[in-house]
Amino acid sequence: MSDSHGKVLWNELNTRDVEGAKAYYTAVCGWTFDTMPVAGGGGDYTVGKLGDDMVGGIFDITGMPGLDNVPAHWLTYIGVDDVDAGSAATKSAGGKVIREPFDIPNVGRIAIVEDPTGAVFGLMTSATG
Repeated sequence: MSDSHGKVLWNELNTRDVEGAKAYYTAVCGWTFDTMPVAGGGGDYTVGKLGDDMVGGIFDITGMPGLDNVPAHWLTYIGVDDVDAGSAATKSAGGKVIREPFDIPNVGRIAIVEDPTGAVFGLMTSATG
């Protein structure tokens, strides 16, 4: 098993008000932000930082298919050695795969799943190991 297997690797705020979120987390947590384009022309991705440390992402879900009625929320990504195997294990354990595994260049492979209790989170195999 890798050192990241089973650990929380990333947290991401999914919101329709990126600027409002940035203002809030600046005022309350002292975060600064870097914004970068999403691979494939999917808009921008904002990374919250505390000093030089990346502490979480902010993703604009405005107009995202299937998310019209989903409120703003934090999504946690948990590391697994193999996202495809983790997705299959989720199904076997009575959970659901909401978004099948996919690759994000220079980030890794992720899937969005729901555990048997209804909690939604991401499985992630980091590109860096």
